[in-house]
Order: sequence, then C-alpha cells, then structure tokens
Amino acid sequence: MLRRFTTLSACFIALALVLVGCGGGGGGDATIGDRAPSRSGPSATAKPLVDYSYIATVKPKVKKIGVFDSPDAESPSREFENPWLYDPEAPASEVPQVFLVKDQRTDGWVQVLLPVRPNGSTGWVKSADVTLIPNPYRIDVSLGAHTITVKQGGKVIYTGPVAVGATDPPLADVGKPTPTPTGEYYLRVLLKAPDPNTVYGPYAYGLSSHSETLDSFAGSDAEVGIHGNNDASVLGQNVTHGCIRMDNDAITMLAKQLPLGTPVTVTA
Repeated sequence: MLRRFTTLSACFIALALVLVGCGGGGGGDATIGDRAPSRSGPSATAKPLVDYSYIATVKPKVKKIGVFDSPDAESPSREFENPWLYDPEAPASEVPQVFLVKDQRTDGWVQVLLPVRPNGSTGWVKSADVTLIPNPYRIDVSLGAHTITVKQGGKVIYTGPVAVGATDPPLADVGKPTPTPTGEYYLRVLLKAPDPNTVYGPYAYGLSSHSETLDSFAGSDAEVGIHGNNDASVLGQNVTHGCIRMDNDAITMLAKQLPLGTPVTVTA
C-alpha cells in the first residue's frame, strides 16, 4: 500500500511537502510499514513474562474502541478509530490501532498508554476488544548520552548515537527550545520513505509522544518520532524539533524486527 507522508509533524515536518521541495527526486509516496505485532508466542497471563511487555491490538471487528477513565466509569471518555488513518485525506492509509499495556485486571479490563496529550495519559479498555500479544523488544533513549539502545529480552541487539531535540540555542525557525520529551511511549506507525536520502532517512517510526513546547508543527499536531538521517555528523547533538535521529543502517535493521506497540523509554 502506498501512503503519502503528510500528517506526522514535529520530527516529520509534513513529509510530503518537504520531500517534494528538497529536489533530487525527493517527492512521491511512502509505504506504511507492515510491522504489526506478531501473534506468535504465549498469550498474556496474570504472571507477566520476564523482560516482556504486552501490546494490546484492537480486534479487526472493533471499528471504534472505547477508552474509559476507570473500569467503574459508565461510559467511555474517548474513542479511537480502528484502523486509524495516517493521512486523513487518503481513505486507504490505514494503520492498526495498538496500545502499550500498563496493567491487566482479571475482571475484563486492560489499562493502556494512550497516544494523546498530555504525554503519559492512560485509560482502560475492555479486554474483549483487544488481543494481548507479548513483546520481547524495548527501546531506551538517553538524551544526555545521545544514545539509543534496543533490547530483545535481556539482550542488547543494538546501541548507537542519536541526535535529539534542540535546547540551547533553540532552532531559528521556531525561536524556542524543542527538547525531546522524556517518559514512556510506544511505536505507533512505521513509514518507509520514497527517497532514503532526505533528513528522515529510509524509515521513520511515529511515536505516541508529543512535543511539550510545540502545540503544532507544519499544520498538524507536533508528534515525535524516531527516524534515520541524511547527515550522520549531527548524531550526538541537540539539533532536532524533538525527534530522535539515528543511523540509517540500524533503523533499516530495526524496521524488520520491531512491532508496533514496542515500548520506548526516553530519559534525561
């Protein structure tokens, strides 16, 4: 399926427009990645697996999933489309709705991390509406050390340098600091660039996090992501609008392994 980069913001900067304007054959459509959570392996139980998280994948039959403030709430406080549209102007740009599981009760409720403001927001969904899938992968980003570390279970499968959000001095185009927000998030969408030689590199993961200093960017919500680069010399520096830039070969490798819903912990 072909999708146009148009809606991810802070670190993707309305990619369709940017790619067209960069020259060198940078325009065109992008492919939505297919790294949906694998359904192999054991199901979630009351006793969590060591070094595993759980992904809540909304069942295909559930077209809108209700999220409740608490299991005792009479009605949902919000709803999420399933699948959701990465590009609202492209009806076919569908992405499966997944959440990172925070807690599970035995009475039919699952607490999940939400891809909304403020960062760290959680809610409860009915366990009958989701499939719980164990996931051995996790990502840790250290802003101070400018490193990203990816683990599979207790084993480190990659570590390397990253560029992160600008602090002091701020980027000239926004006139204020755009630090990468700290906290726990998850991978929400995977995109393959039509031109791997742009600032976004060959692949981009959109996260569940949002900039805490920018309300919007390039006409849409200031969401944050992890992507490649076209200038490896910036790795190890604070130079982005909040995104995390990493090695192109590494993100190409990870794009073949990491499922949507993989937890991402960003620390100072």
